[in-house]
Amino acid sequence: MIVTRCLFTSCASCVSSGAAAGPRLNNNQLYKFSYTTEVLVDRARGSKEGSAGYKFSSDVNVNLVWRDQSNKDDQLIQLIISYINLMIEPVSPRSEKKNILHGSTTESILGKNKLAALTKPFLVHLKNGKAKAFYSYRSEPATVKNLKRGLASLLQVQLSTGKVVENDVSGRCTVEYKAVKGQVTRTKNLETCKTEEAGFTTHSKVLGVSRKSSSVTVFTLENGFIRSAEAEETHSLAVNARRSVAAKVSQSLKLVGTEAGPLEAAGKDAAAVVKSIDAKLAAVGIAAEKVKSECKGCPSLFEHWQAEKKQLEPESLSKTRAPRSFLALIQTIRKAPKDEILKVLRSASKTSLPQVVDAVTSSQTSESLDAMLEFLNFTDAKGLVLQERFLYACGFASHPNERMLQALLDISKGKIGSTDIKESVVIIMGALVHKLCQKGGCNLPIVEQVKKMILNAPDSTTVESEVQMYLLALKNSLLPEAIPIFTKYAESEVGAYNTIALTALQRYDVNLMTSEVKQTVNRVYHQNRRIYEKNVRAAAADVILSSNPTYMEVKNLLLSIGNLPHEMNKYMLSKIQDILRFQMPASKVLGQAMKDMISCNYNRFAKVGSSSAFSGFMAQSPDLTSTYSLDILYSGSGILRRSNMNIFGATNEAMLHGLQVAIEAQGLETLIAATPDEGEEDLESFAGMSALLFDIQLRPVTFFKGYSDLMSKMFSMTGDPINVVKGLILLSDHSEVIQLQSGLKASAEFQGGLAIDISGGMEISLWYRESKTSVNNRAALVVTGNVTVDMDFLRAGVEVSFDTEASLDFITTVQFSEYPFLVCLQMDKSTFPVSEYLTKYESLPSGKSVVSRKGRKTLIPGSEFPLHQENSNMCKRVFDSNW
Repeated sequence: MIVTRCLFTSCASCVSSGAAAGPRLNNNQLYKFSYTTEVLVDRARGSKEGSAGYKFSSDVNVNLVWRDQSNKDDQLIQLIISYINLMIEPVSPRSEKKNILHGSTTESILGKNKLAALTKPFLVHLKNGKAKAFYSYRSEPATVKNLKRGLASLLQVQLSTGKVVENDVSGRCTVEYKAVKGQVTRTKNLETCKTEEAGFTTHSKVLGVSRKSSSVTVFTLENGFIRSAEAEETHSLAVNARRSVAAKVSQSLKLVGTEAGPLEAAGKDAAAVVKSIDAKLAAVGIAAEKVKSECKGCPSLFEHWQAEKKQLEPESLSKTRAPRSFLALIQTIRKAPKDEILKVLRSASKTSLPQVVDAVTSSQTSESLDAMLEFLNFTDAKGLVLQERFLYACGFASHPNERMLQALLDISKGKIGSTDIKESVVIIMGALVHKLCQKGGCNLPIVEQVKKMILNAPDSTTVESEVQMYLLALKNSLLPEAIPIFTKYAESEVGAYNTIALTALQRYDVNLMTSEVKQTVNRVYHQNRRIYEKNVRAAAADVILSSNPTYMEVKNLLLSIGNLPHEMNKYMLSKIQDILRFQMPASKVLGQAMKDMISCNYNRFAKVGSSSAFSGFMAQSPDLTSTYSLDILYSGSGILRRSNMNIFGATNEAMLHGLQVAIEAQGLETLIAATPDEGEEDLESFAGMSALLFDIQLRPVTFFKGYSDLMSKMFSMTGDPINVVKGLILLSDHSEVIQLQSGLKASAEFQGGLAIDISGGMEISLWYRESKTSVNNRAALVVTGNVTVDMDFLRAGVEVSFDTEASLDFITTVQFSEYPFLVCLQMDKSTFPVSEYLTKYESLPSGKSVVSRKGRKTLIPGSEFPLHQENSNMCKRVFDSNW
């Protein structure tokens, strides 16, 4: 939170002729002010006493230099910050040990040159209460000029009610004035302020950072002149998913007193008068200018890498030290040139190199992208791991630009050694199109070019793998123009196309689900034109139930139960019961339809089977709710047909599909001499896994395909999991410079890093007539937020962070030696720590510093997530029989 308080008080009065548009200064009068500005940095609820920060105070002399004789509201005013009472001190009383300014003088803190520049006179041209020009010396340090701008901006006020656009130290902002007798309130809309400072943020409402700002100044007037002015400016920053991660900065400003002063000067206009006073004074603009910060003594990128490289070895990826080092390395890479980045890439060990690729790509600078494109050779199939890590990091990019998309398009048009990499390039291009469209770049030429390519591509090829590739790219793009394409492929004769198209339709806003789309999906579920595989019909049911279904749509779904294959009957019953129990959007219309005894009766709702659907809460807090769902569909022979695990995160404003791991298997009935279900008699033996991570669909992984491949894998199968995605992900990324009303600048950096390892496996034992599938998730998360106010000569800041390490395993055990077969589902989380830290710091360029650090660590006990009671009974039988 950033709070600015300004108090301006004057004992002067002036005689005005006519209605004044702004405050008028008297000729032959010197206004003496006491000026104080305070900077505080802390957590949102921190107190002044416990905050890091400092206070700047001095006397300021102000006098009228020139006035247009035809317009008394057109004035040139001179301000001088007095050297005599100029002080810089801690914002609150400190012990000598914790006071970095103890024993220092103002000159030793500022330096002789900055002190001299700060006490030089400067001028502001006010016309009708608005700052038309600000005059200072160009050679002065930017920090000094900004402090002067902050003081000059406080004099700007209009005496009538209305909304205007003003220029001041904050930039060009929309300001609203409300004038009541003897008082004017100025409210500045800080969200509208336009400045030269450019920042970036994650465009996910769940993973992103939000800032709330306000600026209110109350002027008390006496005889048309400012008697007092009190301002308060507040900025609150927080990670959306965890609002306790916040920072606070506050300021206070006071002005008082007048006495006899110099006469005003004669002149044609303000500019001419300024020139006659001092030819070196120049109009430098009232808006704050950029301050170039130099990091003295900071290590180079290569030196930083040498210090961090042990933390980025594979064995550290399940520990929080890996994402913490990853985030720190990104900050250094963003300041490094291409050659230095390449030096690190070429010196990294074989085991740590994939993590370096993650960090370099996630830095998202032109130098880092150039380094990666030069380092990787996409014609070499042996470089698949590094190439895919680069592509996934592009897909998870927090603020990608059109150049990154252009690079991937160029790669896709060139020679690529691996078919898997070719697929990943196209799939990730779809994700970049979506992210660029999110931030208003949908009409960029490169985005239009890629959109045209992926929208036309599915119909341009007959190769099944290529059609799937382009459909997955469209699924990532979430383009409204792709809905007709998905609608068409939902009724395709290829089961893989059906599944991709239907799961893609489920990701769209329900308002885009037209009657034509709904009719198509209903035709697929009810098999009006042809017979579909069970998993396709189950996907169609999911779309219907998640798209604001009508009463008749729901009734027809209920009437179908009893006429479906055995396991699908059970799946649909479990799905409907889950919607009702979890109170999902379709629960109301389902409840209405189930009042009809024809639709809802014992004959339908007493079907047996092992397929199931269940949803539950993983965690709930005021800011974030995390839910999980497990959908399992079996074939009539007891072999897994589809397993779908989902984790969602939701805030008050948005929902994030954090994770989806789907395992599909088909054509395995011949292994146990079983009869395939209707519509699945000619399916090729296949098993594979598909993952969607943080709303990004990744390239599917195949366990085996074809009978010969199946048999070779059967005899060599170890049960060891196959890796789906592994690496470091930049989850949230926010950087901005906040211009404070006093002229100071606060830099805010919020980042979230995740080390993740998702793997899955499938094991079948013909001897024990048992199959086992597993999905293993390992992750370490670090989120940091840092707000710093750096004046060159003094630095104060606060860093808040939290981290955790967790694992989540989903295991399905099936015994198909009898029917109904025994199925046990397990979803376990291990005990994991959650640590929170608060660090406050103040430092001088000399290296003298004070740091305070507080932290707390809690252990969240492990548990097995609850599923339906039927599953618990089944698990008991499975393990008892094994025992």
